[in-house]
Amino acid sequence: MENKIISPCISICRTDPVTGYCYGCARTNEEKKQWKDENSTNQWKEENLKIIVTRMQGWQLNTFRESYEHKKNKGVSLFKKNLLESKN
Repeated sequence: MENKIISPCISICRTDPVTGYCYGCARTNEEKKQWKDENSTNQWKEENLKIIVTRMQGWQLNTFRESYEHKKNKGVSLFKKNLLESKN
């Protein structure tokens, strides 16, 4: 069985009206749909991760890397973790 590739969603789900990319993960709406498709392969997901990272720079790239790494290690993005903690 293949290892599961963790979705790049970091819970900052807003689309830039100019580029069409999500502010949090830099995916298009179509790419988001493909990530949810059970027929999407790990190879496609790995390639898409490389593509979306090239769309980012500066604070967006730094925020994504930090939050995505936290999500892979702890199961929740930093943004979502902070939201949940602020509700307590």
